[in-house]
Amino acid sequence: MAITKARLPNVASLVTRHGLLMREAFNVAHTDMAHWFPGHMARGLNKMQTKLKSVDCVIEVHDARIPVSGRNPQFEKRLGLTTLKPHLLVLNKMDLIDMRNKNKIMRYYADQGINNILFTNCKKPDSKGIKSIIPIVSELIRKSERFNRSEEASYQLMVIGIPNVGKSSLINALRAKHLRRGKATLVGGIPGITQSVLERIKVYENPAVYLLDTPGVMVPKIKSVEMGLKLALAATIKDHLVGEIDIADYLLYKLNYAGRHSYVDYLKVDEPTDNIQQLLKLSAVRHSWIKKIRDHRGMTEVPDTLLSAGRFLKGFRTGAFGTMLLDDIPDPLQK
Repeated sequence: MAITKARLPNVASLVTRHGLLMREAFNVAHTDMAHWFPGHMARGLNKMQTKLKSVDCVIEVHDARIPVSGRNPQFEKRLGLTTLKPHLLVLNKMDLIDMRNKNKIMRYYADQGINNILFTNCKKPDSKGIKSIIPIVSELIRKSERFNRSEEASYQLMVIGIPNVGKSSLINALRAKHLRRGKATLVGGIPGITQSVLERIKVYENPAVYLLDTPGVMVPKIKSVEMGLKLALAATIKDHLVGEIDIADYLLYKLNYAGRHSYVDYLKVDEPTDNIQQLLKLSAVRHSWIKKIRDHRGMTEVPDTLLSAGRFLKGFRTGAFGTMLLDDIPDPLQK
């Protein structure tokens, strides 16, 4: 999958925002992106569907920074989230968004018929969100028809979501909270770490509650370049598939647009800028991030802008620039 690079702004498209002369809009090619749906993701979704009969409730985990972008419509189509099984939508990484947006996000989902929503930070097993999951799920199951599982004393849940939204972190947090046990599944900041399908993991006693861990399944088609950039910025797509510098450029635009200039100190540059190459080069020089390349003069040392871009992205993903919602939330009340 390739994302079309942003076009450079022309003078007419510049505007002053928060004291900075910058692009009025992040101009990208307005064409649909190529499909990005690897074979193992398609197989994973097929296996989820075959296991659905043995599942009492589906927990869908999504990144709270992108509540609109990237939720996979195949989950509803293939797994019947709002029709076949009780469904809890967990919006993880709540520590990275401004929670004043919570009610607007809840209204947005309610307009789609999704009312069972929980905000969490899976890095904190003792947080209110993590503590609430088992009680909420148990109540949803008790109110539902369990069909062929009515005689089962234990509960079996399926955890689903797109890559790198915190599914494995959720499972580990529940084990740490309720069983006082260590990690049962790998966690990392790289999408696609969970490759095994439907590993059964115990997370609770009395009643026994098991979770089926599943690999992340990306939306079969990314509808726009900007949607792809949001997904990449949230690390649900591997950086190299999009291009670290392109993602960093989008991040720079979003921060400048919001008047968030804390990246100046983080990257050790002198002042805000709307020029991504200038920013990355200066930051690389200030940090002594140098790489050697071969040119007509032989080996030459140049600023490592790729490393600089990676550090810039890491800053956003770890909250170094404050909380930020990447999506504009449609408000049903304003329709």
